[in-house]
Amino acid sequence: MPKLIKLTGPRAAAWANDRFTVVADDQALPAGGVILSLARFQAEGDALLSEGREVGVVLQSDEAVEALAYDLPRLAVVALAFPKFRDGRAFTSARLLRERLGYGGEIRAVGDVLQEQAQFMVRCGFDAFEPADGSTPEAWVRAAFRFRHVYQRSADGRRPAFEERAHGV
Repeated sequence: MPKLIKLTGPRAAAWANDRFTVVADDQALPAGGVILSLARFQAEGDALLSEGREVGVVLQSDEAVEALAYDLPRLAVVALAFPKFRDGRAFTSARLLRERLGYGGEIRAVGDVLQEQAQFMVRCGFDAFEPADGSTPEAWVRAAFRFRHVYQRSADGRRPAFEERAHGV
């Protein structure tokens, strides 16, 4: 079972119990919250949501987040897959979810998730992580907030350095 790190505050994270079960397309559905593939969600999602279940979707890096636009208000979690650490399409998907589609639920990084990517993931809107490198919540927070200044706007709402200078911060 993967270990889950969740952000718990502005600069804090902790281990979290995962209340969701990732279900493969050919598996029977267990009780409780489930995370499904996009294809399975499109086939069975309405029925599961009408039962009052917590449902999440895992998007592979080649699947568009816009496919979930209509259903986002009903989803508890969107898991974005990193098939390899050097595949950055999930960063764009997270920003689109937060900024363009206004998704306020959990965005979870799954797959080849490394501590070195923590700052970029947090800045793009991820708030839950399944680290593949054995990272701890403390190490994750240190990596995510290592630098005081940022140089461009992002989903995390931090002020870029040029705005701080303009306001004398």
